[in-house]
Amino acid sequence: MNLIQNKTIDINGCSINLLIAGEFSSPPLLFLHGKAFQAETWQELGTLQTAIDAGFSILALDLPGFGKSPQADTSPEVVINTVMQDENVEKAIIVGPSMSGKIGLEYSLKYPHKVAGLVLIGSVGVEENRAQLHNLPSNTLILWGENDQISDPANGRLLKEKIEGSKLVVFQGAKHPCYLEQPELWHQTLLNFATTVVS
Repeated sequence: MNLIQNKTIDINGCSINLLIAGEFSSPPLLFLHGKAFQAETWQELGTLQTAIDAGFSILALDLPGFGKSPQADTSPEVVINTVMQDENVEKAIIVGPSMSGKIGLEYSLKYPHKVAGLVLIGSVGVEENRAQLHNLPSNTLILWGENDQISDPANGRLLKEKIEGSKLVVFQGAKHPCYLEQPELWHQTLLNFATTVVS
């Protein structure tokens, strides 16, 4: 059994906090977080251990100014690139809820060769990237709460329409953080998707 370890990486003078486990012989799940959350949110929800138990390596990071990572001017893009380089990860399955959906979406557009798969949960930033959505990877899983009042579920339908080969799952009765409200469905859907990506 892989134990989840805390690790810090210095990036431009900012100590970025990581939760990490696994061998990284295949693309790991790289968890970003929403605006009100942090890396430990995934641990508390049981997502990290569930992924580990299913045979996946995991990375969960606190973006600058969140969790245990102090505020810094370092961009999320630089943080992701540095973390992947530091851990010798060539490709990752990027998981981005809400605020981090936009980060993951834009990162995938800029660095498609580093993204094995993309999981967008109630993502913001969909409309402003509308013209490029068709360039996102076919290995994209789109998750939305039926009653999301932060990012309109129409954004999920737009992503599904524009990304050929993508999959959309709507969590019935759930609000914006649908993965927190229905963790069993979240875990099942995530692992099914990740298994198809790495197989």
